[in-house]
Amino acid sequence: MRLLSLSSWLAAAVLISCAFVVSRSFLREGIQNSNSDIETINKALRKSHGDPPVFAYWISGTGGENRRIIRLLKAVYHPRNRYLIHLDAGSTADERTELARAVRSERVFKAFGNVDVMGKSYAVDRTGSSVLAATLHGAAVLLKISKDWDWFITLSSSDYPIVTQDDLLHAFMTVPRDLNFVDHTSDLGWKEHERFQKIIVDPSLYMDANAQSFFATETRQTPDAFRIFTGSPWVILSRSFIEHVVYAWDNLPRKLLMYFANVAYSVESYFQTAICNSPQFINTTVNDDLRYFVWDDPPGLDPLFLNESNYEAMINSKAAFARRFIGGDEVLNKVDDQILRRSSNGVSYGKWCLGREEDISETGSEDLCLTWGDINLIEPRPEGKELRELVAKIIERRGCV
Repeated sequence: MRLLSLSSWLAAAVLISCAFVVSRSFLREGIQNSNSDIETINKALRKSHGDPPVFAYWISGTGGENRRIIRLLKAVYHPRNRYLIHLDAGSTADERTELARAVRSERVFKAFGNVDVMGKSYAVDRTGSSVLAATLHGAAVLLKISKDWDWFITLSSSDYPIVTQDDLLHAFMTVPRDLNFVDHTSDLGWKEHERFQKIIVDPSLYMDANAQSFFATETRQTPDAFRIFTGSPWVILSRSFIEHVVYAWDNLPRKLLMYFANVAYSVESYFQTAICNSPQFINTTVNDDLRYFVWDDPPGLDPLFLNESNYEAMINSKAAFARRFIGGDEVLNKVDDQILRRSSNGVSYGKWCLGREEDISETGSEDLCLTWGDINLIEPRPEGKELRELVAKIIERRGCV
């Protein structure tokens, strides 16, 4: 038992160090601008009452997924937002350099300087707590590099937006900036024994390469010092709550990290448990992650892959994002064409784009966002207005269940 206890404390210590130390080893490849350019952009980005919010995206992937990452980045791109991309230790240094070069080569990314690529990769195993450590570190870096954003959004290479950024910005424009969109429940069911009473060790916390987690033979009691909540790992979290868990002036986030270091799929429970046990945040919780999934019956560990047969239901769901997709599936082309108005190499269209479709034949480019105007102007589609109505409805009920 002494050896197990030591390994548990070691894993927790590494998890905390990953979460709270903001590394300087990330590539600023996409923002090689002069000081005057940055000042101009900062002046253009208004942050006052009535202006759209700013989203900070944490986009994660692994080796062999550069094209999917770039496609997703372009699909969710807007000059107002911040983007931080991480390829885990399943990728090579060459792949990470290639990704940074791809970001740097895009004129719009370079001009607005709002896309960063993590230069250092982290080993992760989705079964263990290393994914949580990487996510918290990504949030810490975003806090460090930008003071402007309002919500932290997690995406993976298997995700894709099913609304435009103008739609999403419009939907959140009147939402109180302290609200958190977190799918959650306190009904643990089978998970109580399989995840919270079993002890898992995640070697990816202390190894350079992705490593498979393993379970210890010992078990432990369900905690009674706090109430456990679980749900979807895909979240939209307020800046104030991210500061709460990263800076952890209160001791609860640190205690939870110590516990969740040895919990299977901890990224599906840490944020839920932290927010629902924090008096100052419990009433900022909205029980919805604005994601569209299709599950098998009975459900497996992951949702089913989406294709064209899911298109109508997916769009009618009024969700903001959907998963999982196979890279290059035809349904993504349909989303690009019918929703995002995105060319094969361009970014998602928004009011800030000044290109006109009638100019395509003259310029030879299908990208409508090669020239731009006021980045604070947005123009939602009718679907964006419906999303705003949905968000206004779901935020009426807050708290943890």
